[in-house]
Amino acid sequence: MSDHFDLIVVGTGSAASSVASPCRAAGWSVAVVDDRPFGGTCANRGCDPKKVLVGAADVIDWARRMSAHGLHAPDLRIDWPELMRFKHTFTDPVPRDREQGFEGAGIRAFHGVARFVAPDTIEIANSRITASHFVIAAGAAPARLGIPGEEFLINSDQFLDFAHLPESLIFVGGGYIAFEFAHLAARAGSRVTILHRGQRPLEAFDADLVSRLVLHSRRIGIDIQLNAAVQKVEEAGGVRVTTANGTFAAAAAVHAAGRTPKIEALDLAVAGVEVTPRGVTVNEFLQSVTNPRVYAAGDAAASGAALTPVAGYQGRTVAANLLKGNHQRADYLGFASTVFSLPPLASCGLTEEAARKQRLDIEVHHAETSGWYTSRRVAEECSAYKVLVERKTGRIAGAHILGTGAEEHINLFALAIRHGLTAEQIKEPLYAYPSHGSNTQYML
Repeated sequence: MSDHFDLIVVGTGSAASSVASPCRAAGWSVAVVDDRPFGGTCANRGCDPKKVLVGAADVIDWARRMSAHGLHAPDLRIDWPELMRFKHTFTDPVPRDREQGFEGAGIRAFHGVARFVAPDTIEIANSRITASHFVIAAGAAPARLGIPGEEFLINSDQFLDFAHLPESLIFVGGGYIAFEFAHLAARAGSRVTILHRGQRPLEAFDADLVSRLVLHSRRIGIDIQLNAAVQKVEEAGGVRVTTANGTFAAAAAVHAAGRTPKIEALDLAVAGVEVTPRGVTVNEFLQSVTNPRVYAAGDAAASGAALTPVAGYQGRTVAANLLKGNHQRADYLGFASTVFSLPPLASCGLTEEAARKQRLDIEVHHAETSGWYTSRRVAEECSAYKVLVERKTGRIAGAHILGTGAEEHINLFALAIRHGLTAEQIKEPLYAYPSHGSNTQYML
């Protein structure tokens, strides 16, 4: 006889934990299952370890910018193995701590690949367990590219676990992973190339600020090739990547061309769960449109952006709907996101392009800000912003910031958009000076 639970959650990352814990606290019997180390992408092999490494690269970048202004550190460099040891102090405890946390809360933990064998039953190895409800929060994996030799590409997980950084790297793709890791690797001394198949990388971000970041990236030595669709990858004393623009060689090449929901092994068709390439098709309550016992959150759900804060929010939304019936709708208004390049590029709300397509009547406040005090004092030459304000209401429609501190400053605009604050309202506070926040009044 199989075990039965009120809820089985597939995955153990931000979305999964945000569902499992409140349901267990409410007295439900809950199980989690994962075929990867417990803790999910962000804590083990994503945002957290990445930011540790980027932090070191930021120190190098800052020192180099200030080298003509009184800061002399000619021997400053990144000791990659030592930096990786530091990174492991963050990531190594995560799987054990997360599993112990589940066990301490009375949540049953299973290791292995889950597969539906009936609408209410999953199989893990040779064991079958049933549940009244399921939440699919299995995360994502690198997308299949369908090109010869793609098996010779390493993934972002492997990059974050390099014992020694290769002297040269190619990044296939032009999104978050490519720009963040390329800037990190370049500051650590690697020769870096980005190959992007389209005309414009970082397509979800403001086109004008992306153009500035691309120019800056090239100035610091990153070779960015656009309209360079990869045709094949070969091993050749390293790797050789053939594109529409020619052939590029490096010690290693990294898959940075997007991720897809990690749901194929679940056999969701057996459970009657509709899926698309974006993930489980859900309604506004994040419930499967074809199997009401199933919900989805995080990268596995065809809803919202694939970001850790969004995943956690979706998990909390699902938990509320499971515990009290469908009443809380997913609302992504004003979510913020950041590319942790050097400098960072941050965004929330609509881009100018999207606002124009919606025919919104907007004022566009846009300026290059390398001459502003907050940029000049750290010799940051790549700095700009764009803020969109609705003429009729005065509300902020979108905000985009490139430069030092952008990842923090953007949160003020995210708050404004989420709560419908006007430009006049967010200009009103007496901000601490000098600070990035005190720039707000001049951006509107």
